[in-house]
Amino acid sequence: MTKNSVIDVWAPRPQLVELVTEDSQGERHIHPMHKSGQWWSSTVPATPGLRYGFRIDGEVVAPDPRATSLPDGPHGLGEIIDPDFSWQDHDWHGRQLPGSVIYELHVGTFSNQGTFDGVINHLDYLVDLGVTTIELMPVQPFGGNRNWGYDGVSWHAVHDGYGGPDGLRRLVNAAHLKGLAVYLDVVYNHFGPDGNYTGLFGPYALPGSMTGWGEVVNISGPDSDEVRRYILDAVKLWFEVYHIDGLRLDAVHAYDDTGAYSIMENIQNVADEVSEKSGIPRQVVAESDLNDPRLINKVEAGGYGLAAQWADDIHHALHTLVSGELHAYYADFGSPSDLKKTLLGAYKFAGDYSSFRGRTHGRPVDTSAVPPWKFITYTTTHDQTGNRARGDRPSMNLIPTQQVLKAAIIYCSPFTPMLFMGEEFGAQTPFPFFCSHTDPELNRLTKEGRYHEFARSGWDESEVPDPADPETFHSAVLDWNFTTTEQEIFNAYRQLLQLRKEYHLDRDTWRSLNVEIGDEDTPWIAFGYSDVALIANLSTQPLTVPVGGNLRYSFSEPTVSSHSTDLGPWEFALVTEPSWG
Repeated sequence: MTKNSVIDVWAPRPQLVELVTEDSQGERHIHPMHKSGQWWSSTVPATPGLRYGFRIDGEVVAPDPRATSLPDGPHGLGEIIDPDFSWQDHDWHGRQLPGSVIYELHVGTFSNQGTFDGVINHLDYLVDLGVTTIELMPVQPFGGNRNWGYDGVSWHAVHDGYGGPDGLRRLVNAAHLKGLAVYLDVVYNHFGPDGNYTGLFGPYALPGSMTGWGEVVNISGPDSDEVRRYILDAVKLWFEVYHIDGLRLDAVHAYDDTGAYSIMENIQNVADEVSEKSGIPRQVVAESDLNDPRLINKVEAGGYGLAAQWADDIHHALHTLVSGELHAYYADFGSPSDLKKTLLGAYKFAGDYSSFRGRTHGRPVDTSAVPPWKFITYTTTHDQTGNRARGDRPSMNLIPTQQVLKAAIIYCSPFTPMLFMGEEFGAQTPFPFFCSHTDPELNRLTKEGRYHEFARSGWDESEVPDPADPETFHSAVLDWNFTTTEQEIFNAYRQLLQLRKEYHLDRDTWRSLNVEIGDEDTPWIAFGYSDVALIANLSTQPLTVPVGGNLRYSFSEPTVSSHSTDLGPWEFALVTEPSWG
């Protein structure tokens, strides 16, 4: 990407930077560049279609960190894209987050094609399901052609193997024509290890400071102004050039963000500016392990003003109750009271002691000021599935009744629901971590790192697939040929999403939400409002719940009276006119 009408680059580290261009015959040409401050500029026009890179100190030829296309991957030359595109979404007015149903997907494994066009082929299916918004896992370039996307480099570009810049624009255009918003997952806490040349140009990362995935990005250190500009220009690019409706910020708790103004505030400001200019709302959602409502609090209340954040505590409380798993961070959960607390305030840990962390964690949500739709909830995500040793989905370990029960609790809650691709039909394909780094040593280190990580949690090495093995990737590709059971699960998911909309279960206040629970011997939960409620058995034994009503929907055949409900193991009933207390 260029700052002006000629090719230039921020490069305070090299003594000499030269422009390298490639003509249509594949021949390379060297052009001098002039340094002004920390920027080097050329006299070569930034013409769409031009292939180019930079020679650093007469040696290494590297792509522009701001390249908008890398047709040959992150080790090749960049290409300047044409900012113009034949958009047809002129009648698209955007979608606000309240009332949304988000569908998280990985472009490479969602369809047999593994491309943006492959996603387009399933848009009607998603609309029929009840989805309003698709969220793409990261699509920035990475080494090889198989990766979750969180090893991305070149944050202004789109992975060519998925269809490149035009493929992404085709998908967004097609989604908007179907009434679907498109969110993009972006990673600004680290660079991937394969094809990251930013260190040759300048201090994009903080040496010696590491996240669990790579060097910490230089957001607050010396010379960080241009790194912040690099991020903010990428944000503007996604919104303006690609018509993206929202960004999901990966793992913001790993940001080195110590300035008076958080980079998240800056990102939200860009979103607000583009929204005001275009008349189309842009959303910013954070993934955070901090349990800190400051991210979503209003600016005038001292917050960053983001649209929403992921709510892992709700997932953990529900997952432990249904699966019985209590290892690692799940050790802090496991009782109906945990689920009740998260339904009434999003966090279990809001200034409470966490045994897993060995410290007090979190801060309470002001439920009188923050609406529940600002929390994204789910039965699983790419992380909660893929960060298991085998990448096994909940649907591979639970019976259909248990899986649909979890979905019912999520979709009948007032939060913004998100599905992870394939869960809506109980997919039996795993989603393990996979990669295809171009450096064999990186693949070896990644494999060993995964083995060691899971060995600490008691997993046997034989249960952990090799991330670089092509079969690990191929095992994750969704099978769209539904079995009878998968069709039944799909029908249940679709019905639950329809009922969520029909009964306006995405209510924007906690004030009228009732939550009642049983005890450890009779674990059940009932929650809802004066007109509609969900009653659920959270155990392997039949239970009678002292809440009744008029049965509206169930995945089974419970016995519902005006004042009580008889439920079999893991059964639920959605009732109208519930009898509370």
